[in-house]
Parts: sequence; structure tokens; C-alpha cells
Amino acid sequence: MGSITPYETSAGRRYRVRYRKPDNAQTDKRGFRTKRDAELFLASIEVRKATGAYIDPSLSRVTVASLSRAFLAKKERALKPSSFAPLAAAWRVHVEPRWGEVEIRAIRPSDVEEWVRQLSLGIAENAGRRKIADATPRSATVVIRAVGVLAGILDTAVKDGRIPKNPARGIDNLPRKSSEKPRVYLTHTQVASLVRSIEDDNLALLVLLLSYTGLRWGEAIALRPRDVDFDRHRISIVRSATQVDGYVILGTPKSWERRSVPLPTIVGEPIRNAIAGKSKDSLIFERRHGGFLGRPHHRENNPSWFAIALANAGLEYMTPHDLRHTAASLAVSAGANIKVLQKMLGHKSAAMTLDVYADLFDEDLDMVAVRLDEAAAKLATNPWNRQLE
Repeated sequence: MGSITPYETSAGRRYRVRYRKPDNAQTDKRGFRTKRDAELFLASIEVRKATGAYIDPSLSRVTVASLSRAFLAKKERALKPSSFAPLAAAWRVHVEPRWGEVEIRAIRPSDVEEWVRQLSLGIAENAGRRKIADATPRSATVVIRAVGVLAGILDTAVKDGRIPKNPARGIDNLPRKSSEKPRVYLTHTQVASLVRSIEDDNLALLVLLLSYTGLRWGEAIALRPRDVDFDRHRISIVRSATQVDGYVILGTPKSWERRSVPLPTIVGEPIRNAIAGKSKDSLIFERRHGGFLGRPHHRENNPSWFAIALANAGLEYMTPHDLRHTAASLAVSAGANIKVLQKMLGHKSAAMTLDVYADLFDEDLDMVAVRLDEAAAKLATNPWNRQLE
């Protein structure tokens, strides 16, 4: 057991608690106003030691910044550059300015909730040190990512026995992501109109490919002639070119995103013509002077070639990535089931595909009733007729 001793201060009598930690090292805590408070503290220490729940207070005297390095290094090894870059930016811009020099023992759930409120309003301290008068509200995605980085760092602290629980988990006022932008599904005719509105044949073929295969931009611009099997009408997705901080990084897709995608003749024949004379390892789609194509970025005063083509075709604005929705819609209308669509789009599970594209299968639900009626009609008697024959 420990001991409790009084001592005098200018503010009156205070009490010091001396006790031994689980490693038998002696330590103390002072400043208790009453002997009862000191006794309760000492009792709680003994209980935690006995139950294995004791946490050395010195371990929690580290700052968030000191723990962030190992956390970010681990994430950088585990994630693709395109996935890691937003986390690193969230730490640099939002988390470090507010929490970097704060000791983890001093963080309270209410402090994190107040930070969430300030982030949402755009008045939280950040790397840019913008004035509140110039504040811009942050999206739910930005806020959730920033809180996720802080929570991830503190998760490590909990595992290491530095703090008993994570004050950044279970926050009540986290915003919810919501998308008011309706999903656009182009018809075959609209795709044809869009493709014809693009003057550059290379870019027009790329849009045609995206519309009928559902490839991501990075997957499409990384394609090489050796990835196309014209006999089997298949494209092998084995690499992806991702733009991070202005640089294009060539890497491999996630394991479940490596896949074989059906290649309809309407796209296959133009690709066959486009790669005639090219080496098997050259890029199918590339800049005029070589290198990976950059993703078109739309600005009001400087519209991209893709935005101009949409306008010329009389279509509402969308991004090249939105053409994945069109590919999914056209595939379902052609009879593709949920598992086929999952493999085509490179989703981790059919459940994920169904969550994203449940609206495309509404007609299938309608057909269930029709098919059940057709099957029941073949019965000799109506099941509702309960009179015995």
C-alpha cells in the first residue's frame, strides 16, 4: 500500500500520495485538498494495479505530434499514394495546428467536439492561419478525415497503454456525408453524341472506353496494348496511374481491383486501330509528346476539353469518373447481374456494388412479382382456396 502525508502551502494544507507502480518504481501525486480525496485516489490506484488497468501517468505526457510520426509512417506503408496523400494533408493542415503540441492526457471528448464544431464552420486553427472573417465552412468529408487522423493516432496510444480510452471516438457532433448531386446515367445515344463532340480522336476513344467499361481514369490512362485481348474481348487491369500533388505515380490496383473487364466490339475495334504499329508496352492513351494524360479539371473561366464536349453535346456537367455510372447502367440494361457488375467495376464485394447501384436493380424487383405470378398460374389450384377437394 502507499502512504498519505500532509504538507503546508500558501493556500492551505494539501496532501501527497506516495505509491509504487506495477514495476515497483515509487512515484507520487500531490495537491489533494482533503485527506479523503487522497485516500480515494490511492484506493483507485490499488484497484487498477490489481485488475491490470493501471496506466503510468508519465506515459501520457507525450504530445500528439510525437506519436503522429509512427502513425503516418505506418499508413504510408499500408496505403496507396493517392489514399495516403489526403491523410497527410489532413494532419498538416487541420490536426497538427490544433493538437500537435497538446499532451494526450489533456485531450477531452468535449475539446474534440468543440474542434469539430469549429472545423465545420471553418474557424478552426489551421496551417494557413486564416482569419475568422475569411472562414469557409468545411465539408463533412474534410471534417471526418481530420477527426479520423486524430482518432487513429490516439488509438495507438490506447493500445500502448498510454491512455485508458480514446477521447476522439464516439464524438456526437460528427457531420454526415450527403450527396445532393443526382447520379447521371447516359444512354447509348448520349454517349455517341458526347464522343462525336470531342475533336481529338485519342480523347474521344478514351471517353468511349470509360463509358462502356467503367474503368477509373487512372486505370484507363495506364493501359498498354499487351493488356488488351481482342480474341477474348477482355481488358486486364493490372496497374493504375494516380496523380498525387501534381505528379503521376504508376502503381498496382488493390488486390480486388485487379480484374478482367469485358471489351465490347464498339470499343475494341477503334482500340485495335489506334494501337496499330505501337509496341506492346507503349501507352494506349498518352499526351501528344508522350507521358500520361492529365485528368481534365473544370474551371468556370477555363473549361476543360471534357466540359466543352459535354456542353456541345447538350449534356449536363459531370466528371470523367461519373462515366462509371453510365457503364454500370448500360451493363445492367444488357443483363449483367450484381456479381458481374462487381467484378467489372472492381468493387470489393457485391454488397458494396449493390449499395452504390441499388437503383439500377429496381426493375428486377418489379419482375420478381411478375415471375411469381407466372409460376403460380401453372398450379392446378389457387393456394388461397383453402377448401379441401
